[in-house]
Amino acid sequence: MSSDISETDATPCAYTDYRKGEQANSLTETGDDATGLEAAVWNTLYEIEDPEMPISIVDLGLLYGVSVQDGVAHVEMTLTYSGCPARDMLTEQVEEAVAAVEGVKDIELQLVWSPEWTTERVTEQGKEDLREFGLSV
Repeated sequence: MSSDISETDATPCAYTDYRKGEQANSLTETGDDATGLEAAVWNTLYEIEDPEMPISIVDLGLLYGVSVQDGVAHVEMTLTYSGCPARDMLTEQVEEAVAAVEGVKDIELQLVWSPEWTTERVTEQGKEDLREFGLSV
């Protein structure tokens, strides 16, 4: 996998593949307005939970965008921080789950680090789930 970052844009974590993405808006993407195959992809992403908390990665605010064109699902997501130890596990789960959606021919997953994830991205449902788990946002 090639990096879109030049050597002058060195990253603090050598094992993290930073890629530049479009600036995501400040609102959490939830797929509420999605239809058809794109809605099916969103529904699948809601089923993936954070490995440390029983909360959907969508409700946690990790998804910056999903689109499907000609059977190729484009997913932009982030992690709670760039050195997240669950990075490989989560990206593999997303890739496998989305690839299994009927009608999806391929998936292009891009990790986006801008804007960085904050607790402000957690949805109201996510906040409720976290409260039930014993955490307050």
